[in-house]
Amino acid sequence: MKVALILFALTVSIAHAQKKAWSPPPVSEVAAAIGSDNKKAAELIRSSFGPATLTKGKHWVEETSILWMVESGEPVSIFDKNGDLITRLTSLDDKGLQAAVKDVGNQSITDYVAKSDGGKTFNQGSLKIEFYPAPPESSYRDGAPRGEIARHSFNQSKIYPETNRELEVYIPAQYKKGTPAALIVFQDGLRHADTKSTGGLRAPIVIDNLIASGDMPVTIGIFINPGALKSQKEGSKPRNRSFEYDSLGDAYVNFLIEEIIPFVEKEHGVTFATDPKLRAIAGGSSGCACAWTAAWERPDQFGKVLGWVGTFVDIRGANAYPSLVRKTEKKAIRAALLGEKQDIDNQFGNWPLANQQMETALKFQNYDYRYWWGNGFHGSRHAAAMLPEMMKWLWSDVKP
Repeated sequence: MKVALILFALTVSIAHAQKKAWSPPPVSEVAAAIGSDNKKAAELIRSSFGPATLTKGKHWVEETSILWMVESGEPVSIFDKNGDLITRLTSLDDKGLQAAVKDVGNQSITDYVAKSDGGKTFNQGSLKIEFYPAPPESSYRDGAPRGEIARHSFNQSKIYPETNRELEVYIPAQYKKGTPAALIVFQDGLRHADTKSTGGLRAPIVIDNLIASGDMPVTIGIFINPGALKSQKEGSKPRNRSFEYDSLGDAYVNFLIEEIIPFVEKEHGVTFATDPKLRAIAGGSSGCACAWTAAWERPDQFGKVLGWVGTFVDIRGANAYPSLVRKTEKKAIRAALLGEKQDIDNQFGNWPLANQQMETALKFQNYDYRYWWGNGFHGSRHAAAMLPEMMKWLWSDVKP
């Protein structure tokens, strides 16, 4: 019996080792093959998706093109929300596989439904197409020293009791212990610190390259997640995020100053510069509002803000900032901000309008700022493409 069990385990292990890793269909290759080599197009699709997926219908996006595919005994077409034809699918093999590829343009929204000529509905959806080529600074470069990244858990907060959170600390290769380093703190940090993500910020790589090129000083990064309540299910979204990020006041910045920064200093034996011009705080959406609040409350600690698609709307009061900026004596804050023209519009407010109000308020008070604008949506895709440019500008007033 033991021998049989061992052989069975070995067989399963070999089978898993030989199983091919899943890969998405190469949409551009499928598009080139449809009509000229349908057999190849079918093979490319079937190598990524099985019958169970294809009989329901499936779409896949590559850059600005959408691949629609379905198995059906009847011809299938793709229609928009008004019932107008977007495209008809081409039959690829004798098993009913059909597909079509269409370039719908960048920063576009495609609402679609797949229907057969007999009236059967397959998959449907609303697709926001937003593509940006990755900047060269988000890939490792020969000759650019690579920093180290260490992960920590932190659950000892007195300011946010009964919370757990993960954080990662990036230390550049050029850092010398005993020498004060510049600091940048990223909210929603772990996903921005991910160096393997496709389309993500890959911020540690960008920082590696900008330090190496002399576009920013030797800078230690703290990439910190919002707090998860100790009572919530492990692995679920941190429920303390909005409370920490969207609330006005000095609680979060004090949390950083009194708890997180000392924790990092103790764990890694590092020293941070005290000049606020060498301290930046960054984030997107509510993380952007959080970054602004931190600098607004303590400009003596954080003199730089990097943010995108800022939530300056009425969730927990950040809609007050354009008015506060206009009415309050200018503070020593340098801000690099990114807005999107097709950002959210809901019961809490209009994100593009809120960011326009923020921009005009900063201009009115003659702040040291720059606002970039894109035609994209809420999220970090454009920010990932813009990060090197925004970081270069943000640190351009500091000599490396």
